Formats: sequence, C-alpha cells, structure tokens
Amino acid sequence: MTVANTAEVLGSTAVRIEHVGEHVVDVQVSVSDLGEEDAYAPALERVGLQLRSRDHLHRYFRPFHGKVRDVHVHVCEVGSEWEVEHVQFRDILRGNPEACSRYARAKRDAVNFWADDGLAYTDAKTRVILEILQEARGAH
Repeated sequence: MTVANTAEVLGSTAVRIEHVGEHVVDVQVSVSDLGEEDAYAPALERVGLQLRSRDHLHRYFRPFHGKVRDVHVHVCEVGSEWEVEHVQFRDILRGNPEACSRYARAKRDAVNFWADDGLAYTDAKTRVILEILQEARGAH
C-alpha cells in the first residue's frame, strides 16, 4: 500500500493523503466526516487493511493478522487537530536535523526497550514528540 494506492482505493472520499511515518509506511488519510466509516473502511479492507482501533480523533488500519505489517493507515477528519499535528510534526522533522536526530534516538531507545509491546513503544516516544511540537510552536 502506498500513498498513490490509497488514493486509487478511496477516490474522492480522501480529501487529503499524507505520508507521515518512516520505516513502516504510515499513511494519513483525511476525510470529510470521520464518522462515515462506510465511505472508507470497506475499501481499505478490500486491499487487505483491517480496522484495528477507533477513537474520537482517528481510525487505525493495518494489514490483517498473518500478513506483513509494512503499512499503517490513520484516517482522520480534514482540518482536525490530529491531522494538523501529524503533518506539522512530519514537516518539523523534514526541516530540522536536530529534532529529527532527537526523535530517531527516542525511537531507537523505545524499540530497544519495548520491542514486544507496540503500545508501550508508542507511549515511550510520545514525550519527545510533544516536546518537539511545543518547541516549534514557541519558535513562531
């Protein structure tokens, strides 16, 4: 699954599609109405992605059990805080080598300690993500 494939699968339902991750391809799809799952979930399932979690901010899809987990798709609402923060963080990393190195170190440390627990891994790197976002906001 690539950004281009996601656009083909979802068509005009996807208002915006961004690559926001690194090793595992993290694709962010922005839709007009997050609650209208019938507009995007069946199409993503047809290409091998299973809805794994939902909250009021986004929906998370990944390949079905037993398949290579090389892509994560996060569906959010266009203009939402989720969308804005994830794209902003990606842009900070692209333009700030020090922040990028700091985040890479945090990810290495987290994966070394939490390799067998995806949720703990995510929580462990959240602190540095929030710090980098806060610093960028303070600089503007």
